Amino acid sequence: MDEVKRVPSRSYGQFCALARALDVVGDRWNLLIVRELLPGPLRYGELKSSLGGIATNLLTERLRSLESSAILERQLGESGVVYALTRWGSELREPMEALGRWGAPLVATGRGDDYFHPRWLVLAIPALLQGTTADPPLSVGLEVEGYLINLRVDQTGPHATGDREPRPSTILSAPPDTVVALAAGAITVDQAIDAGHLEGDAEDLRRVFRRNPPKT
Repeated sequence: MDEVKRVPSRSYGQFCALARALDVVGDRWNLLIVRELLPGPLRYGELKSSLGGIATNLLTERLRSLESSAILERQLGESGVVYALTRWGSELREPMEALGRWGAPLVATGRGDDYFHPRWLVLAIPALLQGTTADPPLSVGLEVEGYLINLRVDQTGPHATGDREPRPSTILSAPPDTVVALAAGAITVDQAIDAGHLEGDAEDLRRVFRRNPPKT
């Protein structure tokens, strides 16, 4: 585990792993910053644009706090300085996926006027498909508001990236509400296709989006 550089100035003051974890990541926006960085490093401007609604000074403060706690680090990329999760910070994926599954019923009412970025589904879809496997491996695409999510399912489970290549032969283009409902098992593949557009073989989707996946 990366060395934690400092103790947060605000603390619950409790000798409990959960309390101390919240000391580090419990402030508003912290976990959403981690969500943005789980798919890969981003520049400051990309983070600001993707989060939507966060004030510039608050984002700067949160990034500084997360960096001092060894959750993220600055790196020099091809396009300049980027923010990336440390190895320890990347270990937040599992608890955040679990929290996302727990919160899935809260999005059942639909998007409404809430801000949304398709990139967020890179974390949400594998979390909702926990336990789904495929042998041989299978790749499908989910295109949401022009953003292509490459979803691969193998013997170890589902894995998603925002890479456009390699382009899957089967791609479902649909609104975000439809894609989330499909992954959560609230609608069928046929209903999702009716609400969107399918390129490729519907059977590929049925192998991925099955409510109670059998052992393979």
